[in-house]
Amino acid sequence: MNFLIQAFAFIFDPKHYGTANGIEVRLGQHLLISFEVLVIAALIAIPVGYLIGHTGRGRAFAIGFSGGVRALPTLGFMILIALGVGIGLGAPIVALVVLAIPSILAGAYSGFEAVDRRTVDSARAMGMNELQIVAKVEVPLGLPLLIGGLRAASLQVIATATLADYVGGGGLGRFIFAGVQTQDYPQMLAGSILVIFLAIASEILFSIIQRLVVPAGVTAGRPKDVRVKSSRSRAALG
Repeated sequence: MNFLIQAFAFIFDPKHYGTANGIEVRLGQHLLISFEVLVIAALIAIPVGYLIGHTGRGRAFAIGFSGGVRALPTLGFMILIALGVGIGLGAPIVALVVLAIPSILAGAYSGFEAVDRRTVDSARAMGMNELQIVAKVEVPLGLPLLIGGLRAASLQVIATATLADYVGGGGLGRFIFAGVQTQDYPQMLAGSILVIFLAIASEILFSIIQRLVVPAGVTAGRPKDVRVKSSRSRAALG
């Protein structure tokens, strides 16, 4: 409990702000790294996932690729990349993009697969071409699952981006690694708390977006749980 109090004291201490190593600077770096990784991973994974989901081809390869990538040790992979591209932000970005792709890829193709085939057949019978079916039917109906994939990827990236500072990439991991070197446990805990708060904020944001992107026609068709009270009195029921 003492370490926890000291950790919050570290976070709210004014002297840890307004410097090149300040909390707000490291927090901004962490957010920037996470955002860049999600954008790059989405640009790669979403088109591939949509292609797999629409055509039904390559699903086995996607599952095998996702499983293989998840088995990679992120820190070791990051260090290996750093040996090739050098110390800095490049290695963490590449390693985290590889980590984020499986969740987004799964969300993209599973969103298409979740669309009722009768809906797709009806759209095709109405004269829609394949591009129109993708844009007007499969993408809107599969969007909640895609956002779910982005939500899972965001949590993974925010948590793992703490390793970026190990190869000079910056971020909130600076407080954790500095605390390890100096055995400053309150500083380590403070860095961990900041990452946890950032992950919780991301979870809340994506959960709200996931609810908002559900098409109105889908929500309108959901049955409502309406409980009708019995007109009989408790005494009669007894």
